[in-house]
Amino acid sequence: MADGRARDLWERYEPVHDLVYFAPEVRRAADALGMRGYWMGYLALRAAPLGAVPTAVVTSCFYVFHPARVARALPDAWAYAAPADVLAARLDALDAAMTRLFGPDTVGSGDFAEAADLAWEAAAAADTAGRVLAAANQALERPDRPTARLWQGLTTLREHRGDSHVAVLVGQGLGPVEAMVLKAASGESDAAMLRETRKWDPADWAAATARLRERGLLTADGSLTAAGAVVRAEVEALTDRAAEGPWTALGTDRTTRLAGLLEPLARLVEGSGLLPPGNPVGLIRGSQTVGH
Repeated sequence: MADGRARDLWERYEPVHDLVYFAPEVRRAADALGMRGYWMGYLALRAAPLGAVPTAVVTSCFYVFHPARVARALPDAWAYAAPADVLAARLDALDAAMTRLFGPDTVGSGDFAEAADLAWEAAAAADTAGRVLAAANQALERPDRPTARLWQGLTTLREHRGDSHVAVLVGQGLGPVEAMVLKAASGESDAAMLRETRKWDPADWAAATARLRERGLLTADGSLTAAGAVVRAEVEALTDRAAEGPWTALGTDRTTRLAGLLEPLARLVEGSGLLPPGNPVGLIRGSQTVGH
């Protein structure tokens, strides 16, 4: 596992983290807070660790969303619920979702508590310099409930990897739309879903596609060239490398143990039907797509 452990762990923690986007308990919690529609709930729930920062800060951190998508939800969401209330609600909702999906015996087990503690320790060891979303999540208090502790630890690790991924994209000269076009061309996500959910106009998508063709990364039909495949592989490899720190700190044996404890949980999420086909996160595992 040592050579590819950052990716191996990502494959296991990403589906569990993704419950915050797709579990019905979370949508109900957002509605109960007064959020107006899915996207206001999504943006408030994910941005809450940052506090009520300017909209431009959230747009920058999230990277691939059109500024208008963020501005339609924030700062208005904070008029319905303060960030602290949103943070509490998301942990309550994830507790309910995980208890339903995994079963009360599982979430009350010693193995589950061990997974929560290992995930929290790995997250606490993550270097968050230059990683704003990870730092904001890492600064939150340690929850008492194993469900909340596991989800929050995994979420810190997920945002740590995501912040690293954004840094790699910037270093490669891949802007928000170019990054999504390249992802779709690699077969990791559906292009229309990416564009529409992140609220980019067809003209923006076409312009980004043209820029990638000019760089020799896409063919005329929009598929990856050999050079494009190299760039895409390099982006993923550099992301894996940048996400390695928490697992080095946790050590090989305990990282392997956490991977084993997370595996059945990830499989339950992947088999639940909650993750829509072609969803905008991007790691292909079996027949599902999960990831960044």
